[in-house]
Amino acid sequence: MPSPASYLLLNPAKPFYLRRLSHPPTPPYPSPRLHARRLHVSCDAPRGSGGVGGRREAIPAGASKAKKQIVFFDAAPPVAQPQPQPQPQQGGSAAEKGESGKATTKEGGGNAALALLRRATKKTLSALSNLPLAISEMFAIAALMALGTVIDQGEAPSYYLEKFPEDNPVFGFITWRWILTPGFDHMFSSPVFLGLLALLAASLMACTYTTQLPMVKVARRWSFTHSGERIKKQEFADCLPRASIQDLGVILMGAGYEVFTKGPSLYAFKGLAGRYAPIGVHLAMLFIMAGATLSATGSFKGSVDVPQGLNFVIGDVMKPRGVLSVAPDVFNTEVHVNRFYMEYYDSGEVLQFYSDLSLFNLDGKEVMRKTIKVNDPLRYGGITIYQTDWGFSALQVKKNGEGPFNLAMAPLKLNGDKKLFGTFLPLEDSDSSNPSVKGISMLARDLQSIVLYDQDGKFVGVRRPSSKLPIEINGNEILIEDAIGSTGLDLKTDPGVPIVYAGFGALMLTTCISYLSHSQIWALQDGSTVVVGGKTNRAKLEFSEEMNRLLDKVPELIGANHENVVDSKSTAT
Repeated sequence: MPSPASYLLLNPAKPFYLRRLSHPPTPPYPSPRLHARRLHVSCDAPRGSGGVGGRREAIPAGASKAKKQIVFFDAAPPVAQPQPQPQPQQGGSAAEKGESGKATTKEGGGNAALALLRRATKKTLSALSNLPLAISEMFAIAALMALGTVIDQGEAPSYYLEKFPEDNPVFGFITWRWILTPGFDHMFSSPVFLGLLALLAASLMACTYTTQLPMVKVARRWSFTHSGERIKKQEFADCLPRASIQDLGVILMGAGYEVFTKGPSLYAFKGLAGRYAPIGVHLAMLFIMAGATLSATGSFKGSVDVPQGLNFVIGDVMKPRGVLSVAPDVFNTEVHVNRFYMEYYDSGEVLQFYSDLSLFNLDGKEVMRKTIKVNDPLRYGGITIYQTDWGFSALQVKKNGEGPFNLAMAPLKLNGDKKLFGTFLPLEDSDSSNPSVKGISMLARDLQSIVLYDQDGKFVGVRRPSSKLPIEINGNEILIEDAIGSTGLDLKTDPGVPIVYAGFGALMLTTCISYLSHSQIWALQDGSTVVVGGKTNRAKLEFSEEMNRLLDKVPELIGANHENVVDSKSTAT
């Protein structure tokens, strides 16, 4: 009897392939005396293949791509017993058949919908993770931010109607409609700006999911290789005669590499944090955009001019900026202006102005006191109070020893950014036939000096409030007691500021980490020779120099090990 015998039921013209099996196949017959060799032959049976002698036989459609197996045995196997085929159930009610058909149809429809959803999700992620799209989104956001610095923000609509009229458009086409319609008068909370932020956030998340996370997963794998030719095709490759991967591993560990060995193969890497850094950069940008969105939609803002010695309640001046604005309990706090004063240059120009503020709770207890100035605000309970402006509230004047009278100072409109304030002290007119009211006019540019004019408008003199010197005007003795200033304060709550700061800090840190090189090294022991190769994603020249320097240490280590072995043998002898 021939051994081995085989039964081949496939097209002999079809090429076949051999492969070793990890386990012997289980025969379809119960004979324990037959042992299958661990050799497997398979080929594809095409539909309608030609049979022996040129005769064609039909092959079932389900088996057109099925794999046929051929097993070689030491002896011819007996004829396999036919396997019983499941018979279709006969009968059954029409209702059961209908329900079965509906269930099959429903399951097929659900699978089709799920497949359609997966395809749509894949296409959407692919479109959002497009790098040119993300770059164009960032440029558009930067352009809107620049436009927001050019257009005055938060002004009344009448301001834009006056500054951007339709009969004289700026640059020939920009009118108030271009600003108020898209909400560019509040640029950073406009739907256009927030929509671009949301689109950029979606692009960052899609890129992280489709690109960065798979790259990290691949970088974390221990990829051993058993092909010397593949190692030689790396960016850096070399051969070490009379060396071992153990010696190479010791050198690489000393250089900060994580080293793994498996049989004759070695794999080492370092700088894996550089692969994680782009994910951190994306997360940091998401934090920044989330904080900016929260600032635009969840903050409060207000401004107030308060004369020295008066109070105001924080909640009375704060206005919500968006749909997420929620008033905190600290809005019930009362602010008292204890004192307002200014410092001047030698030339007389204003150098700095200060406000001494006290904060009181509902029980009237002082909870905080601080003197603020420009760039040194007061912070309490999430509210920040900035010193932004100053004014002239009133002038205390004595006339002929009577008073003092508080004369309100009115701001006078001048060209430019210079300030000028004025007031008027009426005098009794002895001529009853003249119904016009006459008096003394007083002008001031700041709180340190007052210019006085008589009832005819002639200049009389200048007095400082601190001098306490009287002046004679139209038969009246005038004494300027004090100049009362008013402080201009801006109040703001911004819950997004800590998030933005944290995002910028993380962005700087992860950007620096992303410059770390992720280096990988493979080695294979080929007899007494070690084939070494490696690659890196950054600093390729430095990586090549480092590899040459490390490989030069291998012969030194081998020589040192050889000397230690000789010394050990000598000592033992």
